[in-house]
Amino acid sequence: MKRLQVKNILIISLLTISFLFSGFLPTGSKAPEYKLRRVVIDAGHGGRDPGAIGSISKEKDLTLSVALQVGKYIEELLPDVEVIYTRKTDVAVDLKERPNIANRNKADLFVSIHCNSAANKSAYGTETFVMGTKNFEANFDIVKRENSVIVLEDNYKENYEGFDPSSPESYMMFNLTQKAFLSNSLSVASKVENDFTTRVQRHSRGVKQAPFYVLWTTSMPSVLIELGFISNPAEERYLNSTQGQSYLASAIFRSIKAYKEEVESL
Repeated sequence: MKRLQVKNILIISLLTISFLFSGFLPTGSKAPEYKLRRVVIDAGHGGRDPGAIGSISKEKDLTLSVALQVGKYIEELLPDVEVIYTRKTDVAVDLKERPNIANRNKADLFVSIHCNSAANKSAYGTETFVMGTKNFEANFDIVKRENSVIVLEDNYKENYEGFDPSSPESYMMFNLTQKAFLSNSLSVASKVENDFTTRVQRHSRGVKQAPFYVLWTTSMPSVLIELGFISNPAEERYLNSTQGQSYLASAIFRSIKAYKEEVESL
């Protein structure tokens, strides 16, 4: 009986994964070609949630500025791709609503843009995250900070079904989700970090895995980009400069374009 139960669980798991992949991988000779038709750009934080705060700026303002520029590049240079923003002004958007926007619109890619912060003001560099729990303990501080914005929301305990962003135990349920999109998410993340390094000459801290709520509940490849450390005076100045924002936005755009070309050539 026990062996039969295990077998049934494995069959159900395989069928579930096959179903998830069917939305991205053509099956059969007559299957339609996959196209990157819709991208959701998520400017982190906003409104009552300032995000990380530097000496001259707030994360919510920097993420919005860069997000709008990324979207503008896509709209102008990839006219066949629809851009949807989770916010276009300084308004608060619930953490749960951000991935819901992508899911409702059947997006093909979700890109969340943020700025980092650390007690050590010498910390610097870019990072791009995909959903996962690898090296969870090392990344827990940033995960807790980004997910903790839910406590600013009304009825957050009910809306998030008891999820506690400050409790490591709450992240146990994140383990088995988003695996169907991991390969594609890693492809996007790697392109972003490579472009930051080779084209923008920023220090890359690499591609990492972390259980961010906005990545956990999306039904498509998803990445969360940390543009740099707002807590580092030199990097904060760069993040606030017109040139810096333009370079970072163009790097993200080029990565999306390269990913589009990659998946559409399969």
